[in-house]
Amino acid sequence: MLNLIFCWHFHQPDYRDADGRYQLPWTYLHALKDYADMAAHLEAAPNLRCVVNFVPTLLEQLDDYDTQFATGVLRDPLLADLIEPDLAALDLDARRHLVEQCFKLNHPTMLEPFPAYRRLYTLWKTVEESGAAGLAYLSGQYLADLVTWYHLAWSGETVRRARPDLLALMARGEGFTLVERRAVFDLYGEVISGLLPRYRFLAERGQIELSSTPHSHPLLPLLLDFKAAHEVRPDLPLPACPAYPEGEARAVAHIEAAVASHEAHFGKPPAGFWPAEGAVSEAAIHLFSRAGLAWAASGEGVLRHSLVKAGRDLEYKPSWITMPYRLPGSDTVLYFRDDHLSDLIGFEYKGWHGSDAVRHLLHSLDELRRQAPGPNPVVSIIMDGENAWEYYPYNGFYFLHDLFAELSEHVSIRPTTFSEYLELHPESPRELPHLAAGSWVYGDFTTWIGDPAKNRAWDWLCAAKHAYDAAVEMVPEDEAETAEALLKSCESSDWFWWFGDYNPADAVASFDRVYRQKLKRLYQTLRIPAPRYLDTPLCRGGGAADAGGVMRRGNA
Repeated sequence: MLNLIFCWHFHQPDYRDADGRYQLPWTYLHALKDYADMAAHLEAAPNLRCVVNFVPTLLEQLDDYDTQFATGVLRDPLLADLIEPDLAALDLDARRHLVEQCFKLNHPTMLEPFPAYRRLYTLWKTVEESGAAGLAYLSGQYLADLVTWYHLAWSGETVRRARPDLLALMARGEGFTLVERRAVFDLYGEVISGLLPRYRFLAERGQIELSSTPHSHPLLPLLLDFKAAHEVRPDLPLPACPAYPEGEARAVAHIEAAVASHEAHFGKPPAGFWPAEGAVSEAAIHLFSRAGLAWAASGEGVLRHSLVKAGRDLEYKPSWITMPYRLPGSDTVLYFRDDHLSDLIGFEYKGWHGSDAVRHLLHSLDELRRQAPGPNPVVSIIMDGENAWEYYPYNGFYFLHDLFAELSEHVSIRPTTFSEYLELHPESPRELPHLAAGSWVYGDFTTWIGDPAKNRAWDWLCAAKHAYDAAVEMVPEDEAETAEALLKSCESSDWFWWFGDYNPADAVASFDRVYRQKLKRLYQTLRIPAPRYLDTPLCRGGGAADAGGVMRRGNA
């Protein structure tokens, strides 16, 4: 019997600027499409067990959107445009921002299937070359139809199938009224408000395990020691600052805040973590152990590098990942992601017929079961719960539906969770003599440190942390709490992911702007003048985006 653990990682960076206004709408759009669909697939397959990982910053943004829908006080400009009574009155800048945003999706699966939406795009490409005159030419009805279609395209397949009124709007395709736009707004408010209760119910009935991530998605190994990046890449350039100030205290703060947030939302603390980007080091795992975490997970590359350093390089083969591990002196058990199987779902199966992809995955799992060297083998498929599905037809509906149905009845593959596996097989973890510091991406940290722009961002953060340490005890308590929240947000790994000249210029510019704005607000909250370098963009960015202008982030 092969034990199979699916871990769906739900994460969105904090897209709010220092004033709480959303710069990008991806949190609520992915909630409407991907988080709602996954809940429905799980509800339809009650025998399918898995792990769902919520990052606290995502939970807090979902709370905020729930409040926006309930009160009508909107901090997301796209959501406000959905129910704007007079879209024709938008100025040229607002028009351009709305039009460009409403074509940011994967066109082959989310625009091309809908003739009315496709016509809106064709019309835009016709007038775009006319610049301001072309924007002015677009009527208020065009803008109303466009913003409505964008939200319809981002609705989950299960949401549409449950709501004939949505399907009727999609079938009509044009002439959407303000009353109809408000009805879409109200429906999506219901989806958002019901989302976390649905997952909490799934956990309470024992079907899923809910896990967490250190609060603001920080790279804990780098907070603890920049030199952790040298363990696998010894020649990697590091920031000028030798270490992140009081890094261990900051790491502990993110761990404790995550546990508190998770318990507040779901009624009990998490038993385990998928660390941000699967980033681990021995120091980070010992902090998890001190915090009472039963398990943590990382990428296959980390295990491979760890076994090489332990002198087992000639023995390494895929079957090594069919068992959990434990470091000496740690109570936290380590699982490792099967990169091949996870990436099949994340990147390859999108072009396959759903049933063919399911058969191929089940065959691959059976092969792994036959290769497993010991009893009770376990394989972990860990990936984003959102990024892959927009590249699948119907948001992956047929693939996920068929996969969950097949696994629910399978005689030699048993879906389980990290905690349940440990409860059933407490003797299974093998000792890992040494853990090589790294992440799920290449087994190293080059995605977040080493590039000149990334290193400069770390140095700016180090300077802000020194200022925080010097001044935080001298400001009023409420301002100190605001400063702490800003510091946590600035410590997120997501800023460093985007910085560099290989990402799309518009995405880099957005993250660059918000990062510098938050650092400035941190200085202001501490009543310290912000350095003048924060007025200058940290990097220029560049590179290519996918069709529709969407940059694919990773799949774990």
